This record gives sequence, structure tokens and C-alpha cells, in this order.
Amino acid sequence: MKIILASASPRRRELLSRIVKDFEIIPAKGEECADYSLPPERVAQKLAENKCGEVFEKNRAALVIGCDTIVVYNGVILGKPKSAEDAAATLRMLSGKTHSVITGVCVRCSNKKITSSEKTEVRFNDLSEDFINSYVAGGSPMDKAGSYGIQDGGVVQSYSGSYTNVVGLPVDTVKKIIEEVLADE
Repeated sequence: MKIILASASPRRRELLSRIVKDFEIIPAKGEECADYSLPPERVAQKLAENKCGEVFEKNRAALVIGCDTIVVYNGVILGKPKSAEDAAATLRMLSGKTHSVITGVCVRCSNKKITSSEKTEVRFNDLSEDFINSYVAGGSPMDKAGSYGIQDGGVVQSYSGSYTNVVGLPVDTVKKIIEEVLADE
């Protein structure tokens, strides 16, 4: 069965390649919409379901994987930064503090759909203003929820949970869901 990743993220592509040898990339193009009054885990799942569903509608013979990662601090969902100033403000806010990273996952084929989420707690280093300005100027925060990548040096002090979840695709969870979906095919 053809497997499709509904994401253009190079990080998700690399992580999925650890567990699936042959897959296609067909990014979802729709606007990311969800009811943000729902619990954060459900918001992440709904965003993943929307991406998966959009790509599945045009590829009904395939197994489609959709993911969406959100960052939650003090009950507020932090998306991707809208500007360099927004990225710097987010990094200042998270500096020295702990937040949650939640990735929603949806795997769907012709006769089964499984939606789940994974949560990892992340603690930031105390970030200096010079570090923040240099990091933002380098461009890395601009396409990432929470304005950072765990794989980038100097930002994260520690984490509790799945590292790959913070990168954007919880490998163990996705592998387990794919196996469960394919078992029913």
C-alpha cells in the first residue's frame, strides 16, 4: 500500500524515514483550523486530522499520515511566529521556563482512522538577549511552533518524554499506529 506523509516538513520526512522505507510527500494545503477552546491535546489532534483528511480525499487507496505540533505555555497555545519580533518575544517568554509540546497524529486508510497525540515537557535554558537576537536572525524559529527547534543548540536545557515528538513526529507512536492500521487492511 502506498504511504503518504501529508507534510512538507523536512524534519518529519527524516523522522518518518526511520520507520517507513518508501513513502510520498503530499503536503496539505488547507488553512490550519481548529476550535482553540478545546483542550490542547484535542486541538493538535484536530489539526492533524484536518491535514490527513485533506490529502486522503484525493488518495483513498493510500495510507495517509497527518501531524501537527503545538507548544503550550500557561494554558496558551503558541503557534509559529508571525514575525522576527514575535519569535523573539516567544523566546523571551519561554526563557528558563517549562512548557509542553504536543503533536497530534492521524493515520488513515480506506477502512480505518486512528488519531492520537503525544506530549513532552521541555525546559528552556536561560536565554540571553544576544542569544535570542542571533538565533532569530539565523531564521530557525520562523517555521516552528514555539519559535524554536529542540535540535538547535543552546535553547533547550532538558525534556521529559519523546525527543522526536518535539521535532514534530513522535516516531514510536506513529510506528505503533501504522502497524495497527495496516493489521486491519
